Amino acid sequence: MTTTSESTPGTTSRRTVFLLAHTGRPAAIRSAELVVQGLLRSGIGVRVLAAEAADLPLPDSVETVVEATPEVLDGCELLIVLGGDGTLLRGAEFSRASGVPMLGVNLGRVGFLAEAERDDLDKVVDRVVSRAYEVEERMTIDVVVRTNGDVVHRDWALNEAAVQKVSPERMLEVVLEIDGRPATGFGCDGIVCATPTGSTAYAFSAGGPVVWPEVEALLMVPISAHALFAKPLVTSPTSVLAVEVQPHTPHGVLWCDGRRTVELPHAARVEVRRGAVPVRLARLHHASFTDRLVAKFALPVAGWRGAPH
Repeated sequence: MTTTSESTPGTTSRRTVFLLAHTGRPAAIRSAELVVQGLLRSGIGVRVLAAEAADLPLPDSVETVVEATPEVLDGCELLIVLGGDGTLLRGAEFSRASGVPMLGVNLGRVGFLAEAERDDLDKVVDRVVSRAYEVEERMTIDVVVRTNGDVVHRDWALNEAAVQKVSPERMLEVVLEIDGRPATGFGCDGIVCATPTGSTAYAFSAGGPVVWPEVEALLMVPISAHALFAKPLVTSPTSVLAVEVQPHTPHGVLWCDGRRTVELPHAARVEVRRGAVPVRLARLHHASFTDRLVAKFALPVAGWRGAPH
């Protein structure tokens, strides 16, 4: 779902934007300085985490907050994130919990979650100031870990939840289930359960399909499976996926978005379903996903003639 950001007539309260940056990157420090200066010149307040403010050359008018909780975005209209994929996924955690849209500026390599590149900072500031952006909701997944029928862990992910082996010398024996029915079982290095957004992340590296973001679906992609039938599966967005780790196999580990991890108990069952809360992404333009795919992966399109007129 996409909505347009518009001014509310008669609104006089000062606008505020939260800035999150990977301050370990010199490029992020310079980029943050330029964004802050541009927003302040236009009368828009800026709020940052105190831990990051210490590494940034910021004027005194920038508001700092100590606690890194979703509440720090209260009153903010937008979350601007400067960094690579890891920083953008960190920003997604804030965005999902607060409901504030995230606008990502890629300072890393691929950055599919980002809406702009480092050279676009002036345009980013201009579009934020004029509220010339739209908000798009991206599907997430909710994850439940059970043992002996009891829930022992809950999590979520924007990209993927990956069940992986711990011991390099031993495979993880699993049975895959879809909508309450067993689908197949095999030994493998792991299983990736992903969203369409995550189809260009870990699932892509594991050999999964690229799924356009507007397609609502769930993906299940095996990692190095020892089986004749171990193909990526694409299911309905209302499906419930489950990965059961067999009792005779070593225990595994669950990774959500490559950021949050938990050791799985013996004979764990991991259930994945469509998330109840989406992540809201701010969009600056209407470029097609095909163009984004070509640009991010530098795909060869020379010789394309287009449809006849």
